[in-house]
Amino acid sequence: MKIAYFDCTSGISGDMTLGVLVDVGVELDLIQAGIDSLGLPSCRLTNEEVKRHGFRATKVDVQHEPEHAHRHLHHITDMIDGSSLSAAQQDLAKRIFTRLGEAEAKVHGTTIRKVHFHEVGAVDSIADIVGSAIALDLLGVDRIVCSPIPTGTGHIQIAHGRVAVPAPATAELLKGIPLSESDIECELTTPTGAAIIGTVCDQYGPLPAMKIETIGYGAGTRELKEQANVLRLIVGQTDDGPGSDQVWVLETNLDDVSPEVIGYCTTALAEAGALDVYTTSIQMKKNRPGVKLTVLCAGQLVGKIERLLFRETSTLGIRRWVACRHKLERRSHSVETTWGTIAGKVAGLPEGGQGFSPEYESCREVAARHNVPLTTVYDEARRAFGNP
Repeated sequence: MKIAYFDCTSGISGDMTLGVLVDVGVELDLIQAGIDSLGLPSCRLTNEEVKRHGFRATKVDVQHEPEHAHRHLHHITDMIDGSSLSAAQQDLAKRIFTRLGEAEAKVHGTTIRKVHFHEVGAVDSIADIVGSAIALDLLGVDRIVCSPIPTGTGHIQIAHGRVAVPAPATAELLKGIPLSESDIECELTTPTGAAIIGTVCDQYGPLPAMKIETIGYGAGTRELKEQANVLRLIVGQTDDGPGSDQVWVLETNLDDVSPEVIGYCTTALAEAGALDVYTTSIQMKKNRPGVKLTVLCAGQLVGKIERLLFRETSTLGIRRWVACRHKLERRSHSVETTWGTIAGKVAGLPEGGQGFSPEYESCREVAARHNVPLTTVYDEARRAFGNP
């Protein structure tokens, strides 16, 4: 499996992302062709090799005519829809901008429809995001992993005045993403960079086991005295199957919540997008019986899940950590039985062959309709597929 690892020692921004993708071999002319189809006035991408703290890197700049437009999200998505980008490139670019729009709307107390894109609605930011979406598609990796991200410290000036680093939108975009400590007084991670990596990254952590094929460096604009202001991208092959990914585990211990509340909460967590929710009986202090409530979810849902747990239970704290998991490849499948069609999933087994798992709701409906035991329906569905 082809894997890309973003090493964000000096943070991440849109131009650094575009630069590092060009440095690992994505052709700038192909990115330029996609940018040209957006209809932006005189927007040209240029690249040059520069030095940052003694290390070489590729710097990509966006050259364009001056403008003062403040675009809404729908203006940008209309621009993308009318372009010559592939469907995958359009989808990725729009997902990145939607992620940005949701963050901006949250911090400004408005709707995603009404939010104004200031800095990120400018031509150079549009080119950075759309160009990165094109380049990532052309790079053709199966999985993207990223290091913990430093934000820098201090203050910066934006369209809304002087703000602390990370800027409000950047902080919102980095929810659920592991951050690394940095005392460099500079904005190392921008909203554009945070939106890109937050949209495309499958896993955060150290460099995974791989056979390295290509290493690229994308330069930031600023020259830092403390370290090289570059984003490193390592591309290689790993033996992990395509069913490898990462989930967040959140859990809390409860000893003063009724079963009804826990039942309601587990249902709400599932509806909020949790991958799995389960409870475990535990013994707590002072010999009180309690319940450990555990939730598995994707990184982008950590904040939402935690808010729901704090709102619906009496918990005062939630433990959380990242877990890697291997999954069997699976697909939906139906079988025909003497009682009709039963839905389920087919999974590819590690040693070869396939296994069929009937869906509970489909089996329950058949069992109730024909007044037969549920276990009999399960057995019949497995036999219909060919499982022993």
